[in-house]
Amino acid sequence: MKKIKLILASFLFIAFIGCEEDERGTQFVDNADAPSEVNLQFTIAQDNSGLVSITPNGVGATKFNVAFGDGTGNTADLEPGQTIDNVYPEGTYTVTTIATGINGLETQVEQQLVVSFRAPENLNITAEVDASNPFQVNVSATADFAASFLVYFDTSNPDEEPTPLGVDGTVSNIYPLVGDYTIRVVALSGGNETTEGLEDVTISSPTELPIDFEAFDITVFFGFGGASGDIIANPDTNGNASATVARTVKGGPEPWAGNVIELSAPMDFSTQKIMTLDVWSPRAEGTFLMKLENLTDNGIFIEKSVTLQGNGAWEEVSIDFSDIDTSQEYQKIVWFFDFGTIGDGSTDWTFYLDNIDQTAPVNPVFDDGLLTNGDFENGSDSWLVGVDDSSSAPVVTNGGNTYYSVDVTTAGNPFDVNLSQKLEIIQGETYTLTFDAWSDVNRSIIAGIGLSSGDFSNTNETVNITPTVTNYTLTLTATGFGALDARVLFDVGAEVGMVNIDNVSLIIPTNNLLTNGDFENGSDSWIVGVDDNSPAPVVTVDGNTYYSVDVTSAGDAFAVNVSQKLEVIQDETYTLTFDAWSDVNRSIIAGIGLSGGDFSNTNETVNITPTVTTYTLTLTATGFGALDARVLFDIGAEVGMVNIDNVSLSLN
Repeated sequence: MKKIKLILASFLFIAFIGCEEDERGTQFVDNADAPSEVNLQFTIAQDNSGLVSITPNGVGATKFNVAFGDGTGNTADLEPGQTIDNVYPEGTYTVTTIATGINGLETQVEQQLVVSFRAPENLNITAEVDASNPFQVNVSATADFAASFLVYFDTSNPDEEPTPLGVDGTVSNIYPLVGDYTIRVVALSGGNETTEGLEDVTISSPTELPIDFEAFDITVFFGFGGASGDIIANPDTNGNASATVARTVKGGPEPWAGNVIELSAPMDFSTQKIMTLDVWSPRAEGTFLMKLENLTDNGIFIEKSVTLQGNGAWEEVSIDFSDIDTSQEYQKIVWFFDFGTIGDGSTDWTFYLDNIDQTAPVNPVFDDGLLTNGDFENGSDSWLVGVDDSSSAPVVTNGGNTYYSVDVTTAGNPFDVNLSQKLEIIQGETYTLTFDAWSDVNRSIIAGIGLSSGDFSNTNETVNITPTVTNYTLTLTATGFGALDARVLFDVGAEVGMVNIDNVSLIIPTNNLLTNGDFENGSDSWIVGVDDNSPAPVVTVDGNTYYSVDVTSAGDAFAVNVSQKLEVIQDETYTLTFDAWSDVNRSIIAGIGLSGGDFSNTNETVNITPTVTTYTLTLTATGFGALDARVLFDIGAEVGMVNIDNVSLSLN
């Protein structure tokens, strides 16, 4: 009060000297009391921002000094009716105001302020699998009154450190394996109040080939016939180093049982026609069957079986689906193991499978005979427009295959639009011209052989082509003409429509004693062993048909055989030529011999490789001959794929 008295005395002295005549008019100032009813009005924002509006009030106060009490030492001077804002963390504070009256008298008031944040409300969690990575989940969250968030990506992990998430932000996590996970999100108010929520997410890898079972969605894996469908740690890495494999265990009395995988998209067999997989079987020479099915119609399927080596070892199995109907969709892979039957003494009923994939077959090298680049895989090389050596025939590449292609938009002379390749044609010689052709309409073209100058003499045939790729074979004789720079020709300008030509071959045919030596008529005349009712297995790949068999268990050479019966004359000498290749380095036996009795024969062992190679053997029918003798290939002595094509037998 001493301070108040001194201030008042000075005020009275000044007033007495300067305003002596108005002493009665200023007496009310002298008699004024210090401000009363002083208080602070707090308005706390309800958004968890900590913003507090402070309004001081008091009777008789002309000004206020407010000390915020938040530890900063900050103060503010206000006039009556004014408000000051200050941001507080959550907590309890003592806010002080000094109210000053007209005569300088002061009143000090302390008032408690409690800042308590509101718990976040309406928490909404969004957890989405990333479009580019099926193992990544992106999390965002919203909540009323939330200042920020904490994200726990796996509630099953008690040691997980939370990931901070800002308002309007996104955080991500990459999970190591497929499975179901629960995400916990904590919404923070900026103070002590929180709100939590849970969100379940399923990580399921897109089930597509290749499948190695390292991160596999078990929900698309089923057992049938009493078999289990498990994914386990690989118990035998000898021959397969994968950490995780599929296990099939028999659980019921059925002799056949297995598993099913549903793929997320149909398999593509346009080029990848071979299915490969690793199999572990405890049984010697058990049968393994793979079946490919349509997802919704199990009447649409194709199945193949192979004989396993077994005996508790990993082996790679290749199954050729070159004959699959590519107009259908196949999204299910089904495999069967022959478990044996109850009572047959079988005890080992656990099988493993891994590394399911597709691959392209080893395609034979195209034989264009006397031509160069007959399959156009080197583009326009050697192919001309007309007879102009400086021109290049138009080609396109589609699906990895290159071929001649031209769109005739205006009909005119056949030779106005032409494809040619120059080569020597021998006068009077007979040639075989083969080619694939197709269009976008039904139309005709002219194909033949002839001169590239002078009177352009030629021999040709009109060929009707369609939108279906078709192989055509023409026999053409160079009657009355021949030259070193003659040509093969295709005149296509007479009608409108697209013309596509591929796989052109020109040969001088040999005197082949065999029928269907190129297998283009499928199994016609070719049999297994000497059984006339057992057609030889053939496949068609990229328009070429050939004999193909996968020897999965080694045994007697004659146990796997392809033959064609024909007359072989005793003691005559023959030339046998053929193309052969495999998926491994292995040997086969090729020869001529009898189809009954003591099966006398003359043969040679031929080593074949994954490279398509033409082999020529000279064979003499020493001491044997018959009307129903045969050409023979015995191939069962070693494992590995054997492919044979373009077989010719001629008499020397």
